[in-house]
Amino acid sequence: MRRRDFIILLGGAAAGRPLAARAQQHAIPRVGYIWIGARGTDGSVAGLRQGLTDRGYIVGRNLVLEERYAEGKAERVPELIAELLALNVDVLVTPGTPITLAAQRATSTIPIVCVTGNPVGVGLVASLAHPGGNITGLSLLSGDYSAKWLELLKEVVPKLHRVAVLWNQDNLGTVRQLEHMRETAQVLSLDLTVLSARPG
Repeated sequence: MRRRDFIILLGGAAAGRPLAARAQQHAIPRVGYIWIGARGTDGSVAGLRQGLTDRGYIVGRNLVLEERYAEGKAERVPELIAELLALNVDVLVTPGTPITLAAQRATSTIPIVCVTGNPVGVGLVASLAHPGGNITGLSLLSGDYSAKWLELLKEVVPKLHRVAVLWNQDNLGTVRQLEHMRETAQVLSLDLTVLSARPG
């Protein structure tokens, strides 16, 4: 399933119970959306808009979508979340583990709908079946898939010996991915080089 499809499902989750429960506080429900990059660099917001539209929410008509972009500067994320909370949004939509962790630190009452790699592993939710607290959303379980990525590479390129991996050390979700990849690299006799990279 493509990322856009995940985000469309995310829109459905955002348009469900949290909005219905909190919409009574506003004449028009307000959704806050935060992205680490620049406007136009992520297809998530387009999927979110489509998911909301599919459920009868039209941005500008019966829903306000407050978008904030960190322009690749992770240190701006808490400030942008604070801006959205000051606007009394009904729900925060947070694609990515670092953004969701920042939102979790900022509020324990406003519903947060996220897309993350391993929400249980990084402490965002108690379990996938019963998240508890104010956070829900989708888990990509990418930590579990990372070993398969190397296996597929080795299958496609049988003489493969060296693999470079870019990872964002600020993203706790990638820690488990990296552990899986290191274990798999040993089994496949691959030389794994890990290089730190951050958004932007």
